[in-house]
Parts: sequence; C-alpha cells; structure tokens
Amino acid sequence: MKYLLLVAAVFFSSITFASEADWGRTGHRATGEVAEGHLSKKAKQKIRKLLDGQSLAFVSTYGDDIKSDPKYRYLNTWHYVNIDKGETEYSKENANPKGDIIQGIEECITVLKDKNTSKDEKAFYLKLLVHFVGDLHQPMHAGRGEDKGGNDIQVRWFGQGSNIHRVWDSEMINDFQMSYTELAHSTDELSKEEIRQIKAGSLLDWMYESKELSTRVYDSVEIGEKLGYEYMYEWFPVLHDQIQKGGIRLADILNEIFEE
Repeated sequence: MKYLLLVAAVFFSSITFASEADWGRTGHRATGEVAEGHLSKKAKQKIRKLLDGQSLAFVSTYGDDIKSDPKYRYLNTWHYVNIDKGETEYSKENANPKGDIIQGIEECITVLKDKNTSKDEKAFYLKLLVHFVGDLHQPMHAGRGEDKGGNDIQVRWFGQGSNIHRVWDSEMINDFQMSYTELAHSTDELSKEEIRQIKAGSLLDWMYESKELSTRVYDSVEIGEKLGYEYMYEWFPVLHDQIQKGGIRLADILNEIFEE
C-alpha cells in the first residue's frame, strides 16, 4: 500500500480525557478532509451553509478546543467509551450515566435531525459530531477504563517518555510529518464495494471494531518498552486506515442527515 512506501521513505501531548487533545489536530483534520470527499452535493451545500463556509477539517478540533471552558465539562466523557472488565457487550443500562461516545454521537444526530433546533445549536452539534466520529476511530478511545484508555501505560517513544494513548493520538502522526491534507489524500483508492463495506454496520459495530483493535494495541507493548521505527512501520498503516474509515463513515452519517 502507498503509505507503507511512505513510511519506508520518510521513516521518517500525555492526554487526559478531561482536558487535552484526542486523535491530535492533524488526525481530526485529516478525518474531516476525507469526509469532505465523500459528501453528497446536497449534504455539502447544507453543511457549508450551516457552518458559514467553514470546512469539516476546520471544525474537526472543536470538541477539544472547548474543553478549557468549564461550561462544557459535561461533554468530557463523550469522547470515549469503556466496557468494564468481565463485560463483553455495551449496554445502555450499564453505560456511563454522564454519557459516552456512543450516546454523544446519537445525541448529535438527534439534534441535527430535529427541525425545531436553531442554526446555532445545529452548528454546535455538527462540530461535535465531526470530532466524536473521529475519536471513535482512535482505538484507545474504546480502551480500558482502569488505565484511562492507555494513558497509564507508560512507554518510551524515540527515547522520550510517553504513553500508548499519546502515541496513537498524535506522536505517530507528528513523526510522520505530513500535513492533514497530505495525510487525507494519501489514503488508499477504494472500490465502490470496499467503500460499501466500510459504511456497513452501526455505531456499535464500529465501536466494537475499535475495541478489538485496542486489544491488539495493548498486546503490542509492554510497560516501559522503547518504541520507534519498528512500531511506526507496523502500526502507522493501521492508524492511517482508521482515519480513512472515520472520514468515510462520518460522510455517510452526514449524507443521511442532510439528504432529508
């Protein structure tokens, strides 16, 4: 795949769920840029009007940008989902009563479909939706609650102290040294059938996909392990795929909302 060649050629911030970045700005913007390329004409026009001409890439970091404002702290838990030890399935009965990424995305969709909500309210929830769908595809946002989605799994990244969540959020992307547009436009060319398969399933299916991937990520490291070129070579293509999937699925959600 083309990004494997890029990794070979190039070879080239601890986050908490409460205050810092998820997927990193570049990853979120790349997801928004991918989504733009899969929007229907009608959806693109309605979204552009709702966002006063701003792109999905531009608004994709909004969910993190507002974390410093105390009035939005109630949204902190909407960036991730944890399934407790011993539980194999997500259920609304056992879900976080403060909300999680599944409940957050569903709320955004509900507001955007409601013809009685104002333009400003729709714009607010649209920006959140773009962000949360991006977060859903960062596998450590479906990680274990006991280690804060890998934030407590300390590793060395090219000799510097880090954790496995941060490695996936931003450090692999940053070390690859591509802009969000380069990252978005270097994704694989997919057939219509491949795109159809990516779109298939529900939010829960996509969450379980990320959860399964997070299990593989946990198994890929040991506490204190020194990570670098080898880890980058093995896992960056997976990360890149997740950005592309997130963009395609975000566009599919938006097309369904704005085609009405």
